[in-house]
Amino acid sequence: MTAGADTIIESVTSLEPPMQEPGFIRRLARRPLAVGSLAFLAIVALAAVLAPLVAPYAPNSLDLLHVLQGPSWAHPLGTDNLGRDMLSRVIYGGRVTLVGTAIGVGVALVVGVSAGLAAGYTGGRSDWIVTRLADMALAIPAIMILLVVLSVFGRDETIAMVSFGLIISPVVMRVIRGATLTVRDELFVDAARVSGLTGPQVIVRHILPRISGVVIVQASLLAASAVLVETGLGFLGLGVPPPTATWGGLVATASTYVQVQPWLLVPSGLIVALTVLAFGLLGDAVRDAATENWLGGPTQPHARPSLRTELHAPAPRTKEASEAHLLSVEDLVVAFPGPRRVVDGVSFDVKPGETLGLVGESGCGKSMTALALLRLLPGGGSVESGHCWLAGRDLIELSDADSRRVRGSEIGLVSQNAIASLDPVFTVGSQLGELVRLQQPHASRAEVRRRVLGLLEMVRLQNPAKLVQRYPHELSGGMAQRVAIAAALVGQPQLLIADEPTTALDVTVQAEILALLRSLQRQTRMAILLITHDWGIVADMCERAVVMYAGQVVEVASVDDLFHQPLHPYAEGLLLSNPRLGRARRHLAAIPGSVPPPEGWPAGCRFHPRCKYATAECQLTRIPLLEDPSGRLSRCIHSDRLRTKVLAG
Repeated sequence: MTAGADTIIESVTSLEPPMQEPGFIRRLARRPLAVGSLAFLAIVALAAVLAPLVAPYAPNSLDLLHVLQGPSWAHPLGTDNLGRDMLSRVIYGGRVTLVGTAIGVGVALVVGVSAGLAAGYTGGRSDWIVTRLADMALAIPAIMILLVVLSVFGRDETIAMVSFGLIISPVVMRVIRGATLTVRDELFVDAARVSGLTGPQVIVRHILPRISGVVIVQASLLAASAVLVETGLGFLGLGVPPPTATWGGLVATASTYVQVQPWLLVPSGLIVALTVLAFGLLGDAVRDAATENWLGGPTQPHARPSLRTELHAPAPRTKEASEAHLLSVEDLVVAFPGPRRVVDGVSFDVKPGETLGLVGESGCGKSMTALALLRLLPGGGSVESGHCWLAGRDLIELSDADSRRVRGSEIGLVSQNAIASLDPVFTVGSQLGELVRLQQPHASRAEVRRRVLGLLEMVRLQNPAKLVQRYPHELSGGMAQRVAIAAALVGQPQLLIADEPTTALDVTVQAEILALLRSLQRQTRMAILLITHDWGIVADMCERAVVMYAGQVVEVASVDDLFHQPLHPYAEGLLLSNPRLGRARRHLAAIPGSVPPPEGWPAGCRFHPRCKYATAECQLTRIPLLEDPSGRLSRCIHSDRLRTKVLAG
């Protein structure tokens, strides 16, 4: 990489995130169901702990003059068959049920999560053994195991709930194992292994936090199930013996006297139902709040800066204006059956001999934009509207025959998977020779061979005469990429679309391929549309860059301006997450969440769920692409905030 590229990359270190993400408690507090469920469970738990202080009567205090009564001032929830106050017995009964629930859930999580993490991370024989043991445990009916335990240990509810936790732990294990299998193959886990972390350290520091949402959901479901199991044991007379108050015992008593006093089922059954519902709702809410940091949640509104720059919509393109550029794309919309848009109103220009970078994460629509130019959209995709002028001709309006003539002769393509772009059953020479004959149908066999050998020499491949006899599987990655570049140059195109041309190559070969592209560009004066997510390649190769997000262009600027002063939060976030900016013992900045799928594009600014600058107005309406006096384009109402912050830094 050049010294200038190093300088503009290092200048981004002055950019700091403008505000902290909302904490877990604040994210949870934004969910009314979570607040309501948590408040209900807190009241139930607190009442159970403080039962001697808050209960109006002792749980076994008799009032034989007022048996089977409905609600009254003296007994707000009525009385049972012995005149005992139902409110007091519900409060005291919560002690037994909640303690039993905690025991069952704790045992299930400790055993299930530990076994699932170990099996999913280690794999191999250990995974096979743990999975087979879990299958065997699940094959035995849980009620049978509980009955055997209770017959041996009597009415010991602690033993019963420990047994429940062990019985249900294989279910937890299988869920956690599945989540771990998915996460263990992520690149950040490989990086942790390479850095020297031990297996337990990788599990605790990297895998467990990532699957915390799954663990929380399992805990909530287990808690709801444990409440029902503990209540069921009490209802069947297998739990804590009378006269100790339990929720299951209250339901059993109410069912006995349902014909005489139906009201008894209301307080006893309602507390069980509400507790189970609250655990389920709280689990969902806690999971969403805990994982919002991964998915990119909304941020709190803040005041917008007072400094303003006059912005206006860029002048509309015309055919005459487009002729000043080699390629001019205007309001390109690409859609797939559904209907489902993947590119939405993309506009940019490529000048003759220029290298323009098309930057963004996977799923932003970069490759679909390029394939639309070539009329090679897969899976029924089509250009819904827009124009793509190449040297004054609209590529969208060309016939299929004319499009075929444009491909290869005026526009070349280098894909990111060179091996896949070569036919495995034909030699390199036969494939390049076929392309040469398409461009020069009257060329003799000797002329075709000379042209093929010349192309291979142009891309700096040694011993072309021997190479033409090889098949693609006999080539290294760098050699295959050079052959793919040679194939793209057969027709001497005016524009070369390079779609991640160095992604699958090692660093040394990447540098060679980039140097080759620069050399070929100087020789042929062709323009290059470079699709990449690597800012180092952008700094090294491009004069200007177009940043795309969720099917839209969000910023257009010169590379120097973009690196020193990005005007869109997404461009800033991509720059801050560049690995070259990493510091020892410091976390590398990262954009939370991921690019939403086309069917999940948010209203308003599509980046606002992941944006640290987002305010309420970002969600109100579609944000236009605006031009400032310097000619820079940005799709952000807070671009002045970024400009002010960088200037102040």
